[in-house]
Parts: sequence; structure tokens; C-alpha cells
Amino acid sequence: MTLTEQLSAHAQQSASRIPADAQLIMKDAIATLENSKISQNATKKGDSIPQIVLPNAQGEAVNIQEVLKNNKVVLAFYRGGWCPYCNIELKALQEKLPEIEAKGAKLIAISPESPDNSLSTTEKNALNFDILTDANNEVARALGLVYELPQNLVSLYKQFGIDLEKSQGMQSNELPIAATYIVNQDGSIAYDFIEEDYKLRAEPAEVVASL
Repeated sequence: MTLTEQLSAHAQQSASRIPADAQLIMKDAIATLENSKISQNATKKGDSIPQIVLPNAQGEAVNIQEVLKNNKVVLAFYRGGWCPYCNIELKALQEKLPEIEAKGAKLIAISPESPDNSLSTTEKNALNFDILTDANNEVARALGLVYELPQNLVSLYKQFGIDLEKSQGMQSNELPIAATYIVNQDGSIAYDFIEEDYKLRAEPAEVVASL
């Protein structure tokens, strides 16, 4: 199955389990986000990335500009290890990792979650690429990817056992929208996938083909 098919299948399964009122809250939040046109104003193909230095799951600083000296970089922004769609995406990217690296690129994921939680996500999904912690969504904010969750969705997530303030280690109910970039060695963006609906992600095969 393609990633898109896997995500669609999970969405259908979730819809059969989640109460109608909860589904309505989540659908309204996506619709509001889509109406905000955040993706239209985000950093895109042809733009350049800002300076990015973030800690990985082991707490080691990773400088993207240093990585770019020897490789292109695929940057995948995701919400957190608590998000099933994100885990499906990360596993699909892991499967394509050999092909990504064969094309001279490094795969790096970025999330607002704390390094400890990123480490758990790395181990759970057997990932062989870095996950960086974007504290307070500073890098995602610079790229125009950040939005604040409506309070009814925050409350719903807490009913599901999802506490964003705890997972991110700060008092914030902000998240990045789903976004994947291919960054050239000069820092310019060669490919972008930016989507308000968290159930949609860049197809890894398309990313590989675009390298």
C-alpha cells in the first residue's frame, strides 16, 4: 500500500470508533485551518530555509546548514509521536530511507516534542534517521507552518489522553501543519508538500522521485 492508502485506511477505521460529536470537532478544526490559508503563506519551493540548529533525540545539536555542505536534506515536519498518522508517515519514510540516501540526501524529521518523547518515537518505529526537537515550534513558525488548536479540540485531545503541553514540555497548544521539503545544498527549497489536513502527507515515492 502507498502511504496515502495507509492513511486513508486508518482514517476510515478511526471514523468507525470515534463518536460523531468528536469527529465533528476534529472536522471543524481542519476546515477552520483550511480557511485560514496557512499553507498559501508558508515557505515554499523556490524560497530558502532559515538557519536551523536543533537537538536530536539524544540531545545532540544538529546544524542543517552543516549537513547541507555534503547532502541535500529532506525535512519532514510532524505533530508528535502521539499522532497515529505521523507514525504511519515516519514508518513509510523509513522504508524509503535507502532510496533517499542513494540519491545523496539526508532524511531529517522535525517535531515540537521533547527529545525524550522523540527518542520514544524513534525506538517505537525503529527509525534510522534523526528526529529534531523544535522547541516552541520556532523553526516551523519561521516557515509559516504553525497554528494554534481551538480549545474544544485541546479538551478533546486530553480526553483521548493527549496532552500537548506535557509532550512538548512547554505551555503551548500550537502544532505545525504537515509539511515536507527537499532542500538543495545552497539552502533553496526544491520541493514542498504543505497540507492543513493532518490525514494527508507527502508520498515518499514522490519525494524520492523529486530528489
